Amino acid sequence: MIRAYRPTDLDRLYEICVRTGASGQDAYDLVTDKNLFGHVFAAQYGLLEPEHAFVIEHDDGVAGGYVLGALDTNAFEAKCTAEYWPVLQGQYVAGSGQGLDAMLIGMIHNPSRMPSSITEDYPSHLHLDLLPPFQGGGNGRKLMESCMEALKADGSPGLHLGVSAQNKRALGFYAHLGFQELHANPMVHVLGIRL
Repeated sequence: MIRAYRPTDLDRLYEICVRTGASGQDAYDLVTDKNLFGHVFAAQYGLLEPEHAFVIEHDDGVAGGYVLGALDTNAFEAKCTAEYWPVLQGQYVAGSGQGLDAMLIGMIHNPSRMPSSITEDYPSHLHLDLLPPFQGGGNGRKLMESCMEALKADGSPGLHLGVSAQNKRALGFYAHLGFQELHANPMVHVLGIRL
């Protein structure tokens, strides 16, 4: 069942994020601090813009996947800069950690910003992650549609998202949904769709 995000789902955002953090595969054993993936890629949506977050759950009510959206990427990034990143920057020393932990801590201290060349026409963005039991069967499409409908209803003309260049399955999924490539580099493809 797909439903609106609830504050009690926050721990599940962290769990799902690390369990899908390696280009859709489990990254749990790749990091020492299991919360880092969630800090960088998921929690801020549940905390700052829960109205555009949706989860798919088991019969027992435990979330097994999510889609996390932001209506106005520029405004969301500004809010993160003012309210979200400073808290984490106080918890993690810049330059600390080893391996993937160090890279994620670096992202906390130097969060990426989407250029206006993308946000001008595609102001919204989202993240989608599903644990293996929920992959396939149309669950990803249904989650995407839930978020896209909410963003469109709130006035968004288009949205973008980033996909790891290594995640061929996700790239194919988004192409099937009608997303077009807006920008690409060896690490990430930025895709967009008009709403």
